Amino acid sequence: MSDSHGTTKPWSGRFNEPTDAFVEAFTASVGFDQRLYKYDIQGSIAHATMLARQGILSDAECDTIVDGLEQIRTRIEQGDFSWSVSLEDVHMNIESALTEAIGEAGKKLHTGRSRNDQVATDIRLWLRDEIEQIRDAILGLQTALLDKAELEVETILPGFTHLQTAQPVSFGHHMMAWFEMLERDRERLADCNKRLNVMPLGAAALAGTTYPIDRQLTAELLGFSRPSENSLDAVSDRDFAIEFSAAASILMMHLSRFSEELIIWSSAQFGFIELSDSFCTGSSIMPQKKNPDVPELIRGKTGRIFGHLIGLLTLMKSQPLAYNKDNQEDKEPLFDSVDNLKGSLKVFADMVPAIDCRKQAMRQATMQGFATATDLADYLVRKGIPFRDAHEVVGKAVAFGVAEGRDLSQMKLQELQDFSTKIEEDVFDILTLEGSLAARDHIGGTAPNQVRNAIARARTRLGV
Repeated sequence: MSDSHGTTKPWSGRFNEPTDAFVEAFTASVGFDQRLYKYDIQGSIAHATMLARQGILSDAECDTIVDGLEQIRTRIEQGDFSWSVSLEDVHMNIESALTEAIGEAGKKLHTGRSRNDQVATDIRLWLRDEIEQIRDAILGLQTALLDKAELEVETILPGFTHLQTAQPVSFGHHMMAWFEMLERDRERLADCNKRLNVMPLGAAALAGTTYPIDRQLTAELLGFSRPSENSLDAVSDRDFAIEFSAAASILMMHLSRFSEELIIWSSAQFGFIELSDSFCTGSSIMPQKKNPDVPELIRGKTGRIFGHLIGLLTLMKSQPLAYNKDNQEDKEPLFDSVDNLKGSLKVFADMVPAIDCRKQAMRQATMQGFATATDLADYLVRKGIPFRDAHEVVGKAVAFGVAEGRDLSQMKLQELQDFSTKIEEDVFDILTLEGSLAARDHIGGTAPNQVRNAIARARTRLGV
């Protein structure tokens, strides 16, 4: 049977009427799944090689098929390949072109497999490569953060809780917090790849095949850790896509948090940093504006990636075993997530080195929020006062400072002693911002020497 365009469908034997033209276009996926061509050809070459090893194809037929597929790959890469909507998807387009090029042998390639296990294999091959590229992009951003942290170890930034000044921190320490978040993302993606790296090929439509195939061989040829254990699960499983989307959502959530801080810090109200002009835009009406459009856009794209995760979960939630046409809808969310992740990571890796720290503004802001109040409480504890009593003493001192418009470090010794006779001249060693940073001298603390040690450990961990 031919369709309305005269193209014979590979599955046409059962049907007496052509596919409706609108339905044909509506159900076709070749417009977006053609980007899987390299992996479809890779899987087909491994499948043909296995069939020949098992005597299902002759060596000559296998050689002809492999040569034909490699020529098609070259044609696609050179832009000399015509994709047909009437052939529905990347698989049928390539198979049709192969049969047209090499004749009868091309019709034998699909022996012992189905488009169900074929597409499941293609997506896993593609996503496996993309995950490694994303992990490399994360590494690039982490390296930029390490470099920035190293430059700004001594720079004092107000640390916030509830967006209220809490305690002084090193700007380098803050960059290392971002680094650690990304390290978890990199580990999550590596872990995702372990479960993804299982081969569906050979499960055929849903029950396996009657041919004496060697799935272990095909798995080895394609670099999979093993073939899937259950044919029904193999063709219908999209857990790997959902797991990737969950990891992608967490990663984008982190980038959105980074973006939010850059947006706040670069505002006139904070003025802690200035972003490079290369990552900002102006206003069409207000000539003074310098808008942090890049971090704003990344913050916005986060919702898009979250949506893809929810979409995939919803796609799978009611599907009975085994394969259903619903699963055609798994690719566009994955493609879009990957593209936006890679773009966001690249622009962040370029943007971080160009962050210009306004050190005086950071310091002044840190002085305004009684950031060393906890240091004073700890000082009193070391003088023998129970912490809860020390907390109350410092609270009264802060109330006095609020009324007077002065920070704790700006008070006279006699004024501080009005709140506790335990306070002595050495209190000013810990009330300075530098003293506060230096006092947190333990692994994970913000003391400059600890930040430098953390950077060194991170470089060793990454090999950079």
